[in-house]
Amino acid sequence: MSNTLYAELAWLPKAPEDFSTQVRALQATEASLGPAVQKLANHRLDENQLNKLAKAIDKARAAQRPLTPLVPFRLGLISNATSHFIVPALVATAARHGIALECIEADYDQVMQTALSPDSAINQARCDAVLIAVDHRGLPLTPTPGDEEAARRTVDTALAHLNMIRDGLRRNGQAIAIVQTVPRPVESSFGSFDLALAGTQRALIDDLNRAIGRTIPGSEDLLFDVANLAETVGLADWHDTTLWNMAKLPFASTFLPLYADHVCRLIAALRGKSRKCLILDLDNTVWGGVIGDDGLEGIVIGQGDATGEAHLGVQRTALALRDRGIVLAVSSKNTDEVARRPFREHPEMLLREDHLAVFQANWNDKATNIQAIANELSLGLDAMVFLDDNPMERDLVRRMLPQVAVPELPADPALYARTLLAAGYFEAIAFSGEDRQRAAFYQDNARRVNLQKQAGDVDAYLASLDMRMTLQPFDDTGRARIAQLINKSNQFNLTTRRYTEADVAAAQADPDAFSLQVRLSDTFGDNGMISVLLCRRTGDDWDIDTWLMSCRVLGRKVEQAVLQELVDQARQRGIRRLVGTYLPTEKNKLVEDHYAKLGFTKLEQRADGGTVWELLVTDTAPLSFPIEIERIGFSPAAVAEAA
Repeated sequence: MSNTLYAELAWLPKAPEDFSTQVRALQATEASLGPAVQKLANHRLDENQLNKLAKAIDKARAAQRPLTPLVPFRLGLISNATSHFIVPALVATAARHGIALECIEADYDQVMQTALSPDSAINQARCDAVLIAVDHRGLPLTPTPGDEEAARRTVDTALAHLNMIRDGLRRNGQAIAIVQTVPRPVESSFGSFDLALAGTQRALIDDLNRAIGRTIPGSEDLLFDVANLAETVGLADWHDTTLWNMAKLPFASTFLPLYADHVCRLIAALRGKSRKCLILDLDNTVWGGVIGDDGLEGIVIGQGDATGEAHLGVQRTALALRDRGIVLAVSSKNTDEVARRPFREHPEMLLREDHLAVFQANWNDKATNIQAIANELSLGLDAMVFLDDNPMERDLVRRMLPQVAVPELPADPALYARTLLAAGYFEAIAFSGEDRQRAAFYQDNARRVNLQKQAGDVDAYLASLDMRMTLQPFDDTGRARIAQLINKSNQFNLTTRRYTEADVAAAQADPDAFSLQVRLSDTFGDNGMISVLLCRRTGDDWDIDTWLMSCRVLGRKVEQAVLQELVDQARQRGIRRLVGTYLPTEKNKLVEDHYAKLGFTKLEQRADGGTVWELLVTDTAPLSFPIEIERIGFSPAAVAEAA
């Protein structure tokens, strides 16, 4: 079952029987091909099916057909092995994750040459990222059994080799690197003693992989742990020596869909497309049995029973996800009071009510409840994952809410948790203290929403929150989080421009740039960093290059407070006018009227649907908002210099 789960991507629904016919019909679609392509990609596809879909995408791109709402991404691919067969799988799989992928492939085994040459096709293409697909055969890893000093030098040399590739790509192509770990070969010279003896191939590769992992935090590059992937499915299955000898294929073609899916998860995470919320069904998912029929004593949960332990595994997994910032919610067809009883009274339950941001137990259909959960959390449907044992409910949600991820589940509940995690919906490329607190942020926000529903006077409600806002320029401490927000925020984002940490550092040092990082706390807790703003000076104007906010603080007059600060800072620096641009995407229609609501005047209607707005600083009356402001890091000398 395990290899079937991974090799076939069994968390996805099976491909329709007329898959090939549907692919051919794509070209007749009059509107954007994006939604239809993504719908087809969201099935378990084999290598042939991936190739067919990739050809259709390439044909659409050649004909300049729109692929919206898929997000464009250019990926370079360099390898010491044959990589032609990987490209179509990547292109087709990326559509599953909301990405319109274009691949630029280097020549076979030209890894270092490609990275170090400014004129190489990949560096000239200005890729968004480059996948460094190098295995043990492409690295200087000569075994020296029993020689610890030589082993250290070997690992250092191999790591320096990889770092030189990364530095070359960054310097010559301004590209983020996706760095693979190295799957170790199956063959062993010393048997079990390989692990204990310095300088063996096993020991060298293990040490190198740990060293690679240590270089990623603090950099902008991404880690692709192929070594773990190969061990998960089995090294003997992963390495196909016949295919290597015949065609220099780096792994068995059986695992091509899995490999491509893992690469595309990273790309999607880089573009802010990782899921943020896990919605749980209850009966026969969180526990065994039906609480409404079997009662508290009749449901199966806990130690000493195979079924009970399986469902306990689901709860344990949900809590582990919550600990890393994933929001938990419940959608159950049940009477509310009955559904809550196990959370309150069952001694074996690990999940409790205070772990859940939203609890929807009623007799509405699951799609309606999931939409309500998304609204209450101020999250998009594409942030949701729905776990339900019932195939009918899964099919209903897929049909009515195609943006929601709904994993297929096997008959055995012991495999529910493994299947959920294998699907990779919550892929992370970094982890910060604010990521850890995200679940609590959204849970607190749900409480605010409920309180607001009960309060008749919105202004009185906002005043009761005792909001405190901290404003400061970009700095070294906040840089990683600022870059993360810039790359992940889609809905409340006026321009959706994407910047790396290096770009953020450059803006931080630019005397003609004005930046803000905004944090907010209230009586319910700390919301963390909720807004980022970047202006660039042109004469007496400030062009608002980037303005994004967390949707969970909408309706709290935060926009007015940020604008007031922007106006005040502009006046101090002799700025006459603020110029803001709205660039439309599939997701940011929410802020289409943002500048109009704040009193800006429209200057231009662009052909691409964008708009340009102005606000004269001297004519702006003070704005009112129930928020206490604290400013950090705005030195008088810096203001005087900017003026």
